[in-house]
Amino acid sequence: MKSTKESEANFGFSPVAAEAKQGLVNEVFARVARRYDLMNDLMSGGLHRLWKDDLISWLAPPKGASPFALLDVAGGTGDIASRFLGASGSGARAVICDISAEMLAVGRERAAEEERLAFVQGNAEFLPFPERNFDAYTIAFGMRNLTHIDKALTEAFRVLKPGGRFLCLEFSAVETPILDALYDAYSMNAIPALGALVAGDAASYRYLVESIRRFPDQKSFIGMIETAGFERVRYRNLTGGIAAIHSAWRL
Repeated sequence: MKSTKESEANFGFSPVAAEAKQGLVNEVFARVARRYDLMNDLMSGGLHRLWKDDLISWLAPPKGASPFALLDVAGGTGDIASRFLGASGSGARAVICDISAEMLAVGRERAAEEERLAFVQGNAEFLPFPERNFDAYTIAFGMRNLTHIDKALTEAFRVLKPGGRFLCLEFSAVETPILDALYDAYSMNAIPALGALVAGDAASYRYLVESIRRFPDQKSFIGMIETAGFERVRYRNLTGGIAAIHSAWRL
């Protein structure tokens, strides 16, 4: 019999049954799919666009014709995959895997003419791909919404080829004095209010802010990545730790 702790998860600050969380998260993203960029603009002051550029810069995809396959998880609208293909050579291919049909629909519309990009509906905790299949795995602002982060990391390790690269961009713990208090006040109060004003949806934005507080800090997340089998785990803070990129390798 599962313990109470194992059978529960956090939906923002609210405890919920573990099996119920994914459905609740799906409802949030179904509501905000058409406003996804607006959501991230509100939560980051527009900085998410630069942070995503930093992610691709650190990945440094090959420029030549040699095959290179990226799996972008929880990337339904295509922000990361499109940046990757734009920075890569002719041998690059990308697959977006997202559990949200609504997010994938937005991505397909945006990339209707991109032949090097495929869309697959699937769960990050049970990826529908064979092992050792991709050269790189990216996930941007999706890891904190998962029910079992450890399972997702194990799956990331499984589908990467030996020598493959893992990169996660996520809101994190601010490590700069004064900025931490300012960001906390802004995110907890202003973002839900802006969500209500601009998108008519304070509840979704409140959950997304609360989910940041529940996500492991930078060093704790390193430990989780290492437990999944990855090596050479490092992180870079962005804007004082408002976000961070974690990098690791399957060796």
